Amino acid sequence: MKKRLIALITILTMAMGLIACQKNETEQEKITFVLDWTPNTNHTGLYVALAKGYFEEVGIEVEVVQPPEDGAEVLVASGRAQFGISFQDSMAPALVGENALPITAVAAVIQHNTSGIISRKGEGMDTPKGMEGKTYATWNGPIELATLEQVVKKNDGDFKKVNLSPSTVTDEVSALKSKSVDAIWIFYAWAGVKTELEGLETDYFAFADMDPVFDYYTPVVIAGNQYLEKHPDTAKAFLKALSKGYEYAMEKPEEAAAILCEANPELDKELVKESQKYLADKYQADAKQWGYIDPTRWNNFYNWLNEKELVETNIPDDTGYSNDYLPK
Repeated sequence: MKKRLIALITILTMAMGLIACQKNETEQEKITFVLDWTPNTNHTGLYVALAKGYFEEVGIEVEVVQPPEDGAEVLVASGRAQFGISFQDSMAPALVGENALPITAVAAVIQHNTSGIISRKGEGMDTPKGMEGKTYATWNGPIELATLEQVVKKNDGDFKKVNLSPSTVTDEVSALKSKSVDAIWIFYAWAGVKTELEGLETDYFAFADMDPVFDYYTPVVIAGNQYLEKHPDTAKAFLKALSKGYEYAMEKPEEAAAILCEANPELDKELVKESQKYLADKYQADAKQWGYIDPTRWNNFYNWLNEKELVETNIPDDTGYSNDYLPK
């Protein structure tokens, strides 16, 4: 009887251990990821990692949500989302001052700044000086206007001669074709590729080509500081899976484009495919790995903001980013 009891206890103990192991294997750490905008090719690696099960492999369940009106940064800082998409320039005001947000950029989505000014071809705006006497669609952002002023002046132009028209352009092709504006700030991987597909001939100059200080990081993956402090291993696991997603997008752009479109069927499939091909060698570019943030370039841009007094309080070097959570 005693032997049977011992045997029964042993079996029950083993069974409970097995159940516990199975539970640990099936339990997933839940993470909310907030986008900066509607889904596009900046986000492809995220959707690839979801579709290919890369997050599941590291024990993470990811929910993707749209940004609130006050932006992804606020949602991440509050802890309602653990990760999200932001931009180095839009992060700047959130990093210092009385209302600073506890957020950190933990990965660069695209290694170099692909934004610049697009205009109708042959109208002289292939250089910044050519914007003199032309109408530029502005959202009246202090960093935006200071950037434009610097590149125009550096190109021996007079920024005061640029006509600034407050405008929120949602369709760059229509705006340029209708001549409601002459020049628009775009990210070439999406809006620029769209003009090509729609047969609109354009001129374009990239800010990074005009002045290296504007080769800042846009977009980036951000995380909440408190989350990083409490869950560093989960953060590393998340970025390991996300890295695999972007590496897949680099190696197989057309397959990655199909995955993005399958998850978001409202997207223009041809635009996504061509945009994905454009970005394939730009996600990592010349960096040692996807996601790496170069300290010199990061600091150079924020030092420029400090010099131009575009932030409430000077941003110290090495503020707001970390490479510590990327795969080693």
